[in-house]
Amino acid sequence: MTIPGSLIQRLAAAQRVTVLTGSGVSAESGVPTFRDAQTGLWAKYKPEELATPTAFRRNPRLVWEWYAWRRKIVAEAKPNPAHFALVELARIAPKFHLITQNVDGLHQRAGSEKVIELHGNITRTKCFDEDTIISKWSDTGDVLPKCPHCGGLLRPDVVWFEEPLPESEISLAQQASGSCDVFLSIGTSTVVYPAAALPFLALKSGAIVVEINPQPTPLTEKAQFVLSGAAGAVLPELLASLESSISSRK
Repeated sequence: MTIPGSLIQRLAAAQRVTVLTGSGVSAESGVPTFRDAQTGLWAKYKPEELATPTAFRRNPRLVWEWYAWRRKIVAEAKPNPAHFALVELARIAPKFHLITQNVDGLHQRAGSEKVIELHGNITRTKCFDEDTIISKWSDTGDVLPKCPHCGGLLRPDVVWFEEPLPESEISLAQQASGSCDVFLSIGTSTVVYPAAALPFLALKSGAIVVEINPQPTPLTEKAQFVLSGAAGAVLPELLASLESSISSRK
């Protein structure tokens, strides 16, 4: 793929760069998307039977076991070239914000810092009743672990259907999107709100918006630059072109 020189010029001159990543980035590491995770033994269940507070109250064991299965997949996955390219991009941009819809923590494992996690993180656990993060609890051998403070059930620290996004995270994401010079939308279908509104907020605020995705999305016709392809292939090439441009100016 040939990266447009005008894009490299804009990116090299940008003081504030904001990135939004979606499930396509994780899929390249072998992490199934939310819908794809409902395969095999889980294919017969609907999302509302596995990922809502109502479902957890009704059958907490079922929900916990589904997330335990997903955690195992995430633990075995490794960051891909897209994750590492974003780590390097953060070192180049004077002000850089990474927003993700993914819950696997692969950005952090690649070396990214201060990631804005809109949908939580599947590797963390919190108390269902108190909504507080719990890092340690007694192993009683029960499939359903209990909160060491209140005795309530523990659940994954992810945003379920019927739940709002964390106010602090969405506020940071909106601020970063509305104040950036360049916004990159990577591996996201741009259909899940409120995250899908972020690139359009960047557009409205005058930012250059770049879409990196194998398939067209509702953002495609609006973005100033569209790089069609897998993030793991496009981002390293984009980074190499940017580093070459910056080096030639020294």
